[in-house]
Amino acid sequence: MPSTPQVPQRPFEITRHGDTRVDPYYWLNERDNADVLAHLRAENAYLAHELAHLAPLEAELFDEIKSRIEETDISVPVRRGDWWYYERTREGLNYPISCRLRVTAGVTSPPEISPEVDLAGEQVILDENVEAQGHDFLSVGVMAVSPDDAWVAVGTDFEGDERHRVSVRPLAGQDPLDDVLDDVYYGFAWASDSRHFFYTRVDDAMRPWQLWRHEIGTPSANDVMVLQEDDAQYNVSVGRSRDDDVVLVAVSSSSTSEMYYLDAATPTADFVLIEPRRHGVEYSVEHFRDAQGRRWWLKVTNEDATDFRLVVRRVEFIDEPWREVIAHRPGQRLDGVDAFASFLAISERYEGSAAVRIAPLLDGDDPFGEDLLARARFVDGGQPPTTVSLSANAMFDATALRVSITSMVTPRLVADIDVATGAMTILKQQRVLGGYDAHAYVTGRLWVDASDGVKIPVSVVARRDVVDVDDAGNLRARGAAPFVLYGYGSYEISIDPTFSSVRLSLLDRGVIFAIAHVRGGGEMGRSWYEMGKLAQKPTTFSDFVSVARHLIAQGWTTPTQLAARGGSAGGLLMGAVMNLAPELFRCVVAEVPFVDALTTMLDDSLPLTVGEWEEWGNPDASPEAYRTMKSYAPYDNVRVTNDDATARYYPHLFAAAGLNDSRVGYWEPAKWVLKLRDANPANVALLKTEMGAGHGGPSGRYDAWRDEAQILAYLIHELGATA
Repeated sequence: MPSTPQVPQRPFEITRHGDTRVDPYYWLNERDNADVLAHLRAENAYLAHELAHLAPLEAELFDEIKSRIEETDISVPVRRGDWWYYERTREGLNYPISCRLRVTAGVTSPPEISPEVDLAGEQVILDENVEAQGHDFLSVGVMAVSPDDAWVAVGTDFEGDERHRVSVRPLAGQDPLDDVLDDVYYGFAWASDSRHFFYTRVDDAMRPWQLWRHEIGTPSANDVMVLQEDDAQYNVSVGRSRDDDVVLVAVSSSSTSEMYYLDAATPTADFVLIEPRRHGVEYSVEHFRDAQGRRWWLKVTNEDATDFRLVVRRVEFIDEPWREVIAHRPGQRLDGVDAFASFLAISERYEGSAAVRIAPLLDGDDPFGEDLLARARFVDGGQPPTTVSLSANAMFDATALRVSITSMVTPRLVADIDVATGAMTILKQQRVLGGYDAHAYVTGRLWVDASDGVKIPVSVVARRDVVDVDDAGNLRARGAAPFVLYGYGSYEISIDPTFSSVRLSLLDRGVIFAIAHVRGGGEMGRSWYEMGKLAQKPTTFSDFVSVARHLIAQGWTTPTQLAARGGSAGGLLMGAVMNLAPELFRCVVAEVPFVDALTTMLDDSLPLTVGEWEEWGNPDASPEAYRTMKSYAPYDNVRVTNDDATARYYPHLFAAAGLNDSRVGYWEPAKWVLKLRDANPANVALLKTEMGAGHGGPSGRYDAWRDEAQILAYLIHELGATA
C-alpha cells in the first residue's frame, strides 16, 4: 500500500516590503528535476490507490456518460463562400473530423447530412485522429482555410503548452508545401491574395507579443515581423473582419487597448493605427461596408461608459467625432456588435444572462438611424435563466442569424433567426440518448444576500422531485440534499448556465447543482467585475461563502453534503474559501488551481505574471497589493489551528494539475497538497497530475470523459449520494 507521498523540505526565503515568507516546497517548480517528476508520479499512484474502491462506480459513470452522447454525430453545416463546412465525430474516435461539401447552385439552406454516411464530393480538411497518431495529446489551435479555398493552415500542439507548429496543406490537388512555422500562438489571418497570412508569436513568458507575415512557398526564415509590443502588460492578437475587407490587430492589456488595420488586399502595406491607447480606455472595432459601398468603423468602448457603448464613424473621416448609436446602459454590459450587410447582431448582458438582439439596418445615408435599439428584437431564449449566444456566422450577406440557445435543462440547440420576420428555424438540438425528459428537472435562480447586502445570483438545477417550485418559478428546498456548488469569479468571465448531459449522473442521484455567480465575473456587468478584482478581490471569496451559508441556513444542504468545485482562477476561489470557512464543505474539487498566487505574481519571469497585474495587483511594486494578496493567497494561509486554538480540519480535497500547463504551474497544487497534509495529518488531500497535458487536461474526448467520471465518482462517494 503506497504511503502518503512526501518530499524533503528545502526552505526558500522570499522577501518583499520588509516581509519574509519561507516556502519549504519552492523547489518543486524545477520541472526537469527527476525527484519532482518522481514525486508527481507517486502522488498519482497514491490517488489511484485511495480511489481504487471507486473503480466500479467510475466505470458505471463512464458508461452512463458515453451512453447519453451521440458518439457518431455531425455539426450543422456553416456556409463560407462556395462551401459548407462541418465537423464529424465517429464512435470510438477521440477527435473530430473537419469536412466540407460544395454548395449546390440555388440552395441556401444547410444540407441535411447523415452522421453515418460519407457523401459524394465530401472533402476531409483535417482528421484530427490521424493527426494525433503517436501522440498522447493533441490540440488544434489554428485551422484556417484560405480565401480561394485552396489551402488550409493547421496549427498543432502535442504537449499542451499552447505553442503550435503551423503547416500549410493543399485542398485543391496542388503539390504539398514545405512551409512549417514553429512556436505560433492563437490568432491567424489570411490576406485576400491567399498567398500571405499573419500570425502571432509568444515570448519566454508566453505573451503573444509579435505579429509576423508569411508568404506561402517561402522559408519561414524569410517571414517579416510587422509589429512588436514591448510593454509586457499587452498582448497582440490578429484576425479578419467579418466583411473580409481588412485585417485587424488588437494590442491590449486587461484595461487598455488599441487597434490597427490593413486592407486585406494589400498585405505588404503598413498597418494603420485606428486610435492610440489611453490608459483605462478599452475599445474594439468592426469594419462595415454599407449598401452604397461606404466604409464604417463600429466601435464598442468603455470610454464614458462603464458597461460600454457603441459609436460609429466613416473610415475615411478620421478627424470627425464618433457618433453614439447605443448609449451606455448601467448594468447591461454591451459585450460586442457583429456587423452584417443588412443587420447588426448585438451581444449583451441582460438581467444577469447572455442575450442577443438583432437590429435591422436602414437604407440611405445613415444605415444606423437614431433608434437602433428600438428597432432591435431579442432572440427568445425561453424560460430563464437561459444562455443565448452567437453560433457560427461566416457570411457577411446573410439574411438569417445563427444562434445557440441553452439552459441547465435545455440541451443546446442551433437555430437560424430570420432577420426580417424574427422566425426561428431550429437546425439541430443536442440529442440526449436514453430518453431524457426535460420536465423531470427544474432550473431557476436564487438571489442571495452578500455580506454587504448585494444580491448574488445563483443558478440552480435539480431533479424535480428534489426541489419545490411555486407558480412564479421560485425554488425552495424540499429537504437537505447532496449539493455541488461551482464558482469562478475572475477576469469578467461569465459562467453562464448551460446544459450538460454529463451532469445528469449527479442529478439522477439526487444531487443539486448550482453556479454561484460571484463578483469578479461579468454576469451582472462591468461593475460586478470591478467589485471583485485588485484590492476588492476578497469580495469574490466572501460572496461564495455567503452563498454556501445561505444554502445551509435555508435547508438546501448541510456541511456534510456540500461540495465546492472550481478550476484555474476558480481554483484560487476554492483554496480561499477552504481557508475562510472550512467547516462549510465536505469536499472540494480544485482543477489546475491558482493557489500560490502571491509567489507567482512576484515572479515576472513566469508566463502571464506581468499581464495579470491589472487583475490582481502588482505585489512587487505595491506594498498594499502585497498585503492584500498575502491575506488571501491559499498556499500562504493554510492554518494548523482555528482562532480558538483547536486543530483545523480542512474539507477533503481532489486537486488536479497539468505538467505542461503554461497558465498555472503544476507546482502550485503540488505544494498546496503537501502543506495541507503538513498542517494536520488528518487532512485528506489528493493530487492528480496529467503528465502529458496542459491547462485544459486530456485532449481526447474519451480520456476527458474518464477523468470526469473519476471526479463524479469522488463527489458522489464523498456526499453519500445514492438516490
